[in-house]
Amino acid sequence: MTKGHRTWTWAPVKPSSVPLAVKDGLSVKARQFVESELKPKHVMPPPSRPRSNYIVDISTKWRGRYFYFMSKYACPGPNAISPYFETGFARIEYQRNGRFSMAYMRHTGQWWQVYADLTVDEALDIIREHPLFLP
Repeated sequence: MTKGHRTWTWAPVKPSSVPLAVKDGLSVKARQFVESELKPKHVMPPPSRPRSNYIVDISTKWRGRYFYFMSKYACPGPNAISPYFETGFARIEYQRNGRFSMAYMRHTGQWWQVYADLTVDEALDIIREHPLFLP
């Protein structure tokens, strides 16, 4: 039987909580961004004869170190399990010193990080411009 091989890797310690000032700053900017840009582009009136799910609302929420952009969908079909469901489409993770990383929800149901070491404004610009981060 062989022994396990150990190697050294650098793993920076992630903060266990987000400072309140950072939380409040990101929440305010994100709420303004959602109301002024995301909702007008992606939340449309319901179709006259809906055949598939459609977006009815976009919101944000904190959970630990993660800040989520959520879209709420209506399920109009007669066989729908529930009338609505909510899913995340973009996630901002607090790293430290006011810097963030960004991930999007893949088709596999897993978050995939594609950007790191961003400011709040850079993160919101990426959501605005990059198609991976659309609801």
